[in-house]
Amino acid sequence: MHAEEHEHTLDTASLVRRLALLLILSTLAGFSGGYIGLEFHQQVATGVFLSIILGTLFFWSFRLAVAFLGVAVLIFTKSLSIPHFVESAALPVILFLVGMMIVVGALRDLGFFTWVVQMIVSMPNMTAHKFIITLCLASSLLACAVDEVTSIIFISTLVFQVCERHKLNPAPYLITCVLCTNVGSAGTMLGNPVGIYIGTQAGFSFHDFLFWAFPIMLVCLGATIGVTTLWYRRELREFDERLAERLSQNLSLAPRVNIPYKKGLVILLLTVLFIAAHHSIEGALGLDKNSILLIAPLVCAGVIMIMRHDRARHYVENEVDWWTLLFFMLLFAIAGTLEYTGVTVFMAEHFKGSFGTSTAILVPVILVTTAIGSAFVDNVVFVAAFSPIIKEMATTLPAMPLWWALLFGACFGGNITMIGSTANIVALGMLEKHSKTHVSFFGWLKIGLLCALVTCLIAWGCLLLLAPYMTTL
Repeated sequence: MHAEEHEHTLDTASLVRRLALLLILSTLAGFSGGYIGLEFHQQVATGVFLSIILGTLFFWSFRLAVAFLGVAVLIFTKSLSIPHFVESAALPVILFLVGMMIVVGALRDLGFFTWVVQMIVSMPNMTAHKFIITLCLASSLLACAVDEVTSIIFISTLVFQVCERHKLNPAPYLITCVLCTNVGSAGTMLGNPVGIYIGTQAGFSFHDFLFWAFPIMLVCLGATIGVTTLWYRRELREFDERLAERLSQNLSLAPRVNIPYKKGLVILLLTVLFIAAHHSIEGALGLDKNSILLIAPLVCAGVIMIMRHDRARHYVENEVDWWTLLFFMLLFAIAGTLEYTGVTVFMAEHFKGSFGTSTAILVPVILVTTAIGSAFVDNVVFVAAFSPIIKEMATTLPAMPLWWALLFGACFGGNITMIGSTANIVALGMLEKHSKTHVSFFGWLKIGLLCALVTCLIAWGCLLLLAPYMTTL
């Protein structure tokens, strides 16, 4: 039973007791900050942010309610003002995600993702290794272009089709694809909400991600594919045997149908090109940095809603995940309160006092801390917590390597546990529903931790090698 299902089965009295315990722990933790020099408003801001972390960890389905109450506490105690709430809520990021969700909904409507699946199915001379490598590349690159959850939903559909026809256990193939999807989500701003948030906080352009993050992601992706294919080598041998039997009978890998994909392909290409060209357009028009980046998905979404006006309301009401976006908005505002009350200055000074100002030390510390945290709590929470600290350190240190360490730790750390990313939870839910197959926590942990360890080590090495060049640009 998932945590969310368990929470729904609790009676009101048990739920109230658990929420009261959350409130007591957060309050005690917040006010204990007085012993290390935090003043009242800083203690309140710290306590509320800790309640968000604990609420996300132990009360997943109630995290939005906890965020609502947290903002109310900050306003009542004058720890946060309404103007600073609006400023910290990262509304441009929220609108960017709204636009991208509408674009993805249109792509789904137009059959684009089904076409990608059909392209993989129709590949000639298929083997087990060719199949899994193609799936991994497709899932990671799709995550770069749209988002990790959409990518894994459509790739998992193909996994189920093929494994059902060959009477294979789909779990190894699905786990491999999810691990690669999480790695791929670090390649661009579009793959994960933390990408666009880090981009706006650090002032990175889409080109910066392509130049610095994408190549490192590709190296880590290759390592992940290598580790998983070695880990599941027996399953791949079984796949080859079943595939040989099927091909000897002139049977296809999975059913194939023709999909009218061209409109969806044009929409995706235009959206990505518009976003990719934002830096040049902003320079030519004399606009603020990243202004075109943030409105590009809204422009594309607006055009789509005019062209497909009969589906416009559906896209806005059903394709946009308003629940998650509201949580992100309140989370960013609460994290901004840490900056507003001066907690981040305090934390940055202690962070530098504990680990020094050497990039060689700070990069692995941020990478490992974020990865471990993201294994158990939504990675957006940890990124929102670390971002103000890195912004404060950026006043005296070269911060670009630190921002990339934050990105890779947040994305790669999601592979450690089965609850480490939304894509993991979605994929395992589909696996249980379709195949009645359950993956144990430790069954996932063994391969997930290994992949996260390898990719984090590679990212660490790449960032240390590239750090001197980053500081000069």
